[in-house]
Amino acid sequence: MARHKLDCTGLKCPMPIVKIAKEIKNIDTDDTLEVISTDAGFKLDVEAWCNRTGNQLMSFDELVDNNFVAVIVKK
Repeated sequence: MARHKLDCTGLKCPMPIVKIAKEIKNIDTDDTLEVISTDAGFKLDVEAWCNRTGNQLMSFDELVDNNFVAVIVKK
């Protein structure tokens, strides 16, 4: 299982999800994708995307300065 990172800081909806959808195609099943975003609506968007696509949102954290980190497991 590999861990991949994707920086979406400064991007507004829907671009973080667009980039996640593109990047998830390039990783193997059960690999994780760590995504950093500054978009205030990112949590709801990434939860909805994971539910719709069947991927697993393993964790979601809010860091300082309105940075959000989501860890997604590709299923």
